[in-house]
Amino acid sequence: MLATAALAAWSPAQTGTLRPASQNAGREIAVPFRVGETLIFDVAYSTYLVAGTATSTVVEKRSPEQAYYIVAEGRPLPLIARMFALYYKMDTLLDSVTGLSQRTSLYTEEGSRRRTAITRFDRGARKALYELQATEGAVKDELAAPADVQDGLAMLYALRTRTFKPGERFTIPVADDGVLFSVEVEPTGPERLTTALGELEAWNLKITITDGKGAPAAKNMAVWLSTDARRLPLKLQADLPVGSFALTLKAVR
Repeated sequence: MLATAALAAWSPAQTGTLRPASQNAGREIAVPFRVGETLIFDVAYSTYLVAGTATSTVVEKRSPEQAYYIVAEGRPLPLIARMFALYYKMDTLLDSVTGLSQRTSLYTEEGSRRRTAITRFDRGARKALYELQATEGAVKDELAAPADVQDGLAMLYALRTRTFKPGERFTIPVADDGVLFSVEVEPTGPERLTTALGELEAWNLKITITDGKGAPAAKNMAVWLSTDARRLPLKLQADLPVGSFALTLKAVR
């Protein structure tokens, strides 16, 4: 989920809770990012202080879909790539009116294995339509999903459009790789955080993820979002079954 959530001249965000399209009456939500924004992260994994890099780019705003096309990619450092051939690419179409995902895909290369997972959201039917093409075969499935379901990457960018209050809690349903998760967010702070961009004030969003059976999907998960108009994701961390990850923002273009 961390890779999904991590894998945005600034306009001030007129932030607030996302509303259904009918309440927005066709008006686009204010966002703190612009087309062309690229976030560059160092990726730490378990005992590797810097194991790779990740980028997330607002590639374009598509008129027919009325949505932002956002792409996140992750690669290991060359030394590690000699041992582990890895590549991850996730994209999302983030509706500019509702702030909800229209579609998402995740492409992965792990050694000789190739895998493409696509999820399309049918808001009217409250379904997530999942399709997987992999070296091992293909899968199609439908998930019953709440009307406000997100994908992981869209959730991260949607969080950037919100305001927060210490002590509040809210839950976001997230469809990831054919599974529906419940993501509870608890803001704390703000607090000062030393980053490659300088010392910035940030909200510490403590995140709890559970699957449909209530089992935890990650531990020690958190996202730090700057409190300024850019609402930058300064740091993301999580302890997953495969190891501990941390993404630290090092540059913005």
